[in-house]
Amino acid sequence: MSFELSMLAGATVWGFLQLVAAAQAANVQYGLRWAASPRDVEMPPLRPLPGRVNRNFRNYMETFPFFAAAILIAHVSGAHNELTQWGSIAYLGGRIAYTALYISGIPLVRSLFWNIAAFGMLAVLTAPFVSH
Repeated sequence: MSFELSMLAGATVWGFLQLVAAAQAANVQYGLRWAASPRDVEMPPLRPLPGRVNRNFRNYMETFPFFAAAILIAHVSGAHNELTQWGSIAYLGGRIAYTALYISGIPLVRSLFWNIAAFGMLAVLTAPFVSH
């Protein structure tokens, strides 16, 4: 498996862990009866910490498909270089740092790490077009 596909696998695991964390955070607040229900009843908003866990996961799911597509495009095109390696590291590392900062409620700095992840993803996507 290429380094980039390994990073995609790591990003997939990271996303799954966030899914579990978001589900469990809501279950703690709303209870297991709610978790097992069809969720037809409107519930009050999540408290701050479970809300941040949930919003962070939703934010991750907004960027992850683009990262996955970039990795797969690079892989299929045979682009494996510094852009794909460092870009994939920047994406996953940036998203992990963003998660820690977002859930901790730290503003502004978290946006820096969102941008690091976004530029990493763009670096991976750029690689097939600049590789020779």
